[in-house]
Order: sequence, then C-alpha cells, then structure tokens
Amino acid sequence: MPKMKTHKGAKKRFSVTGTGKVRRLKANKSHILTKKDAKRKRRLRRPAMLSSNGEVKVIKRLIQA
Repeated sequence: MPKMKTHKGAKKRFSVTGTGKVRRLKANKSHILTKKDAKRKRRLRRPAMLSSNGEVKVIKRLIQA
C-alpha cells in the first residue's frame, strides 16, 4: 500500500501542539474590519483549540500522514 499524502489544505490551517491538541486560527479576520471593534479583532487574533470530538482524529490523520 502506498504512503498516505499530507492534505495540504489542512496543513495550512491546523497545527498540532506539543501536548497533542489541534490548534486552528479563527475566521472573520481577513476583510471588512472597520465595522468590527478592536476588542473583537484582538480576540480573533488568538488561536483556538479544536474540541476533543471526532474532528481531532480526522485532522491529525490529514496533517501527519
């Protein structure tokens, strides 16, 4: 069986932390920023962790292939 390739789209969007959690960036930070207040934009800058449901297993398989 051939090697599984890394999913390039997932590789650009997600990263795995040292403890094994999956980190993602938040949406709504690319355009139409004038109507969003500074507090909201500051919160959007910070990365979020994926909740520990079935998605984490799928994403790890896509990026660590």
